Amino acid sequence: MQKTNNFGCLLSAANLLSRLNDGVLRIYDCRFSLFDKNKGYSSYLSGHIPGASYVHLDNDLSGSVTPRTGRHPIPNVDRFTERLGSLGIERSNWVVIYDEGACAQAARFWWLLRWAGHENVTVLDGGFRAWQAQGGTVTQGLEEYSPVTYPAKTGPFESVEANDVAEALNTATGLVIDARENRRFVGEEEPLDRIAGHIPGSINRPFQNNLEDGIFKNPARLRKEFEELTFGHHPREVIHMCGSGVTACQNLLAMEHCGMTGSRLYVGSWSDWITDPTRPIAGNARDE
Repeated sequence: MQKTNNFGCLLSAANLLSRLNDGVLRIYDCRFSLFDKNKGYSSYLSGHIPGASYVHLDNDLSGSVTPRTGRHPIPNVDRFTERLGSLGIERSNWVVIYDEGACAQAARFWWLLRWAGHENVTVLDGGFRAWQAQGGTVTQGLEEYSPVTYPAKTGPFESVEANDVAEALNTATGLVIDARENRRFVGEEEPLDRIAGHIPGSINRPFQNNLEDGIFKNPARLRKEFEELTFGHHPREVIHMCGSGVTACQNLLAMEHCGMTGSRLYVGSWSDWITDPTRPIAGNARDE
């Protein structure tokens, strides 16, 4: 397989179907529900892409939650690379990741792998739904790859903290894009966090806006939309956030897919921002 500049972005279901028996592949199912944390694994056992192993958002793709972190903090790099080895990933493997379809959980694993220096990683465009629509076969039960030792290495993707976000906004040197649905961003409702609203100065692009008919819009269209949204900011100046640093990765993935490389992730996101009562909020009032 020839490596391209966009290798780490998206793969069509048809393309995966044609390469399914390639021995260099490692396929991972990331389906997950924030409202039923066992649902993704149950769905995986009921039916998944042949050869796929399961990866859990809370257990595998997040660090330890404390009162001073968001809901899905970044994992410790040593523990994460150890987990990659236990999942059977080697540096030479081409990793393919999928979720139900919107690519939010898959994008989180994609981002973490790039953060850990793994270059050959791609997200299945349209996820499991696209695989089924393509007529791909489905396997039941548990499948796992043989464990290996995965060497730690620093990758090109970067995370930022709350103080970086505040500085970027206060000095007008950065742009913060929030991937949550608009009703959560404006504070009309908040099903997951104890405070509703958004960071003052941030702008909203729901991650669902990157999709059309269940798959990503073409790169030219995405680039036009993001260039209009970022109004002159270099991608390096863009910080992505959401509720807990998961769906934000899908916006970051969309920018990488259309060639706008180098944006960063506020992993803690809104659920981290609201742990400090001195940080400003907009769109609603703090709980008393």
